[in-house]
Amino acid sequence: MTIPNLRIEESPKNVVSASDTQLDITFDQLKKLVSPRALTGDNMLLNMGPQHPSTHGVLRLLLELDGETVINCIPDIGFLHTGIEKTAESKTYTKAIVVTDRIDYLAPMICNTAYVGAVEKLMGVDVPLRAQYIRVILNELTRMNSHLVWLGTHALDIGAMSMFLYTFREREMLLDIFEMVSGVRMMSSYFRVGGLWRDIPAGFIDAVRNVIKVFPDKLLDYEKLLKENPLWRERTVGIGVINKEDAIAWGMTGPSLRGSGVNYDVRKAMPYSSYDHFEFSVPVGSNGDVYDRYRCRVEEFYQSLKIIQQALDKLPSGPVITDNRKVAPPPKHEIAYSMESLIHHFKLWTEGFRAPEGEVYFSVESGKGEFGVFISSDGGVRPRRVHFRAPSLCNLQSLPQLSKGCLIADIVGIVGSVDIVLGEVDR
Repeated sequence: MTIPNLRIEESPKNVVSASDTQLDITFDQLKKLVSPRALTGDNMLLNMGPQHPSTHGVLRLLLELDGETVINCIPDIGFLHTGIEKTAESKTYTKAIVVTDRIDYLAPMICNTAYVGAVEKLMGVDVPLRAQYIRVILNELTRMNSHLVWLGTHALDIGAMSMFLYTFREREMLLDIFEMVSGVRMMSSYFRVGGLWRDIPAGFIDAVRNVIKVFPDKLLDYEKLLKENPLWRERTVGIGVINKEDAIAWGMTGPSLRGSGVNYDVRKAMPYSSYDHFEFSVPVGSNGDVYDRYRCRVEEFYQSLKIIQQALDKLPSGPVITDNRKVAPPPKHEIAYSMESLIHHFKLWTEGFRAPEGEVYFSVESGKGEFGVFISSDGGVRPRRVHFRAPSLCNLQSLPQLSKGCLIADIVGIVGSVDIVLGEVDR
């Protein structure tokens, strides 16, 4: 028996291998994933990826097609596995911060916030208010950065090439700010357990206020190009629909969940880093299609700008790192004349600090949904277990339901509307 794009190898295990992939599954497993028509050759089995540009990373989709209609879509992940969680377990609590930059590499500061928040919860450390406000500002700028990359690439997938050029042009303003505070554009590692690496530099506030001034007009330009564009609406309205009950059942969060009408945002439900000090709305859709997920993310730009404006206006003075010397180094000026401070600084960065035995979970609202960090401590200087609750992974698993019954041409739009990052999926 011959199956299009698949071959059955004569072996004791009866293994079915997909051509040009790394996946081997048994024939019995395949029968559970596809319809009987696929096994007889009446339906086509087609590989999309793992090198397809519109999968936004090395993701393979096994599509079962009846003509151009998608009968089934089976995501195949794991091509980008880097072992980030195990790497974090081999580092001290402070050194593991750099690992979190690489999870969702389009929103590194949000991932930093979740990780240091979990360690602070484990250690019982309070963060100075000024540091909390600065974290909020940078988190919202990071959310905008993530959404800009999503909007540009999502539109490019569907054929609106100009959007990609415009969004990446505006993104440079945000990357310049990240470089200003941390020295690098993407993998910043600017946050520390108990606060920040250092206070914001001169020119930071002016640069952020310029973003607040410039972006509203840019967002209106984006809206003029897409919001009522008949071609855009034809490719997004009524496509990839999922209702609120199914979205919750699949574990979806973020704009992918809110597009289906569920008003859930970690910043509102479980406020962290002083988010309860600011007024903002949570954009919610109603139809649960590609268009509503697009609208939720665009509206979030305006809400992020609103939060940033409030944080700048209320930005308090004071320290940006805790005075808890269990986790924070002594002030640098003390090191020059205090041997005890020098020794403490040396031991903190070489040996690390010990965390009490226990388990914690801390979550934040990333651009893609609820990003959570679970840490289990045995009382040592390294975590016993680290696990990241990645929204991209949870949102991606709904793809079989989102794509069932659609046309193969709509797959790229549906995948883009979920907004996945494969570094976050595979870890």
